[in-house]
Amino acid sequence: MAETTTRSASPKGFRSADQGWPALHRIPHPPRRLPLLGDVLGANRSRPLQDSMRLGRQLGPIFRRKALGKEFVFVWGAALAADLADETRFAKHVGLGIANLRPVAGDALFTAYNHEPNWQLAHDVLAPGFSREAMAGYHPMMLDVAGRLTDHWDRAALAGQPVDVPGDMTKLTLETIARTGFGHDFGSFERSRPHPFVTAMVGTLAYAQRLNTVPAPFLLSSAARRNDADIAYLNRTVDDLVRRRRGGSGGSGDLLDRMLETAHPETGERLSLENVRRQVITFLVAGHETTSGALSFALYYLARHPEVAARARAEVDQVWGDTERPGYDQVAKLRYVRRVLDESLRLWPTAPAFAREALEDTVLAGEHPMRRGAWALVLTPLLHRDPAAWGPDAERFDPDRFDPKAVRSRPPHTFKPFGTGARACIGRQFALHEATLVLGLLLRRYTLRPDPEYRLRVTERLTLMPDGLRMGVERRAVGAEARCPVSGVEG
Repeated sequence: MAETTTRSASPKGFRSADQGWPALHRIPHPPRRLPLLGDVLGANRSRPLQDSMRLGRQLGPIFRRKALGKEFVFVWGAALAADLADETRFAKHVGLGIANLRPVAGDALFTAYNHEPNWQLAHDVLAPGFSREAMAGYHPMMLDVAGRLTDHWDRAALAGQPVDVPGDMTKLTLETIARTGFGHDFGSFERSRPHPFVTAMVGTLAYAQRLNTVPAPFLLSSAARRNDADIAYLNRTVDDLVRRRRGGSGGSGDLLDRMLETAHPETGERLSLENVRRQVITFLVAGHETTSGALSFALYYLARHPEVAARARAEVDQVWGDTERPGYDQVAKLRYVRRVLDESLRLWPTAPAFAREALEDTVLAGEHPMRRGAWALVLTPLLHRDPAAWGPDAERFDPDRFDPKAVRSRPPHTFKPFGTGARACIGRQFALHEATLVLGLLLRRYTLRPDPEYRLRVTERLTLMPDGLRMGVERRAVGAEARCPVSGVEG
């Protein structure tokens, strides 16, 4: 069994680091700390993750920050992160940022506390939904949604207009998880504005992040009312979807069918309707937010590195040839395209941090004592840039870091874009297959033209996304590459 109720005696609720780290004085903190307020001078409230990255570079592989009387410990050193990955001594910690989402997601897979039984129940019921057989069944629907994206980009290319990369990737990934998981179509590509579900989802994520930066929730009373309305809309949308399914509409063994019809193989227990709603919202949010960011960053780097794009495109042409609808097994053969994706996730992992808590009194990496329940936040973008693991050029984009020989030469637990351990992302193979497929289709069909004036800016919600990324796309017109990758119609 994984992280379940076996450690239920661990302390619950927020614990400031001064309660769980007996030798906290050994851990550096920013200069100019103010009484009561803490490390607020020069802090960037709109980009807290990137602010912590800046401090981490200055203070070293483990450091602390204090805000409004609460002390936080951050870790990014490879050796320290590897020790935190030890499942016998550490487990997932549901930190403030995730706990703030519990009003909408409750005890769903992502937001459940370790002692809550619904995590294990949902995990065991839903894990077969990400098997190879299930993934092969999702593949044709992924192709269909990608066809709607390429139709949209074809029109932009014909008109000589740039494409909104993050906006279009969000539409793509939302439609993909909605279609494959729940048999639903939001009609994203037919809308001039984001679907109201996306607007409500973004609102709840933004509100959850704002809660981390205010001393008292009542200061956000008007925002709280909007958040309540957003949550109510999300709930109504999903309840309608579930109601139609229970009434016999659609369903072909997808994730929603599994949630409604599958009992636990050992206990016979089923998910409650309330928990089904929470799981659906979790998959719709997490199942598209992270993948859309990963695709957007990958396209940014491909446009900025034409030699990498040319090598990736040559692989697609060689592996897929004249195939109009590449098969499921052909996606895994795009090994260099997958390296491009992995390298993009290394530099900007769209789920940028994960927290770990001690299951027992222990000493982190033989140096920092931790009491049971003490926790630390691993800054994944800095872990992925640690020169001790990635070399002195760790800031440079280089997909060959994921050549099999290079991967074997690195210590374990240095690449963690999907978290770690039993509570790592259940849908990671789904996301990787979808993203690799889409990159292959876009590389085969278009030449990417970056905006020479654009400089990468990263916006932060719960996930990371390039801000304002637009680029030109030109159709390639060489043999099979001119055909529509989905329909085969000549373009």
